[in-house]
Amino acid sequence: MLVGEQPGDREDIEGRPFVGPAGALLDAALQEAGIRRADVFVTNAVKHFKWTLRGKRRLHRTPAQREIDACSYWLERELSKVRATVIVALGATALRAVRDEPAARLQDYFGRASDARGRQVVATWHPSYVLRAPDPDARARARAELVDALRLAARMFTADDLLSATPLEVAPADAEEAEPPLKSGETGGFPSAEQLQEYLKRLNPEDLGRFNP
Repeated sequence: MLVGEQPGDREDIEGRPFVGPAGALLDAALQEAGIRRADVFVTNAVKHFKWTLRGKRRLHRTPAQREIDACSYWLERELSKVRATVIVALGATALRAVRDEPAARLQDYFGRASDARGRQVVATWHPSYVLRAPDPDARARARAELVDALRLAARMFTADDLLSATPLEVAPADAEEAEPPLKSGETGGFPSAEQLQEYLKRLNPEDLGRFNP
């Protein structure tokens, strides 16, 4: 399971996680690490896009702890439904959310596995950090560290886990009645509790997919 920070502008519009530039980098890093994205559950710790308007652009703002706490219910539901034993925390916000530890610092857990309530958590850079690194050498180092963390997580995911895993793609029972992807509000606010709970009720261990509110 991969946990990021929050949806970005593209993700907020499309209703899916990691579909913008950071998502393209994550896909490339997963491929380099020998992991299929279809084999992992990808989500965000915070379920809404927090932004500030600059001209016509919506610019990212870092979520506050109260927003991490407000979304913890849905993240916990996902963790329970996915039955994730190995989690890659992409960035500090994800690390604090997954560990339920507001004071957790990325540098204290970076690049290694640590136990968090019976789950193994590997902490590494968020792909957007790699993109923002100040020069080519720094970007190359950060990307290599991201790939190394993904490889570590893959090694920890045992053969028994792989045999029992289900391809992570939600397939509604009746395609004609399939609902559109869940999106956050146009103003960047929270999706309604009713929307999220309705989607989460459809998540069964037998048909888990890359469902990402």
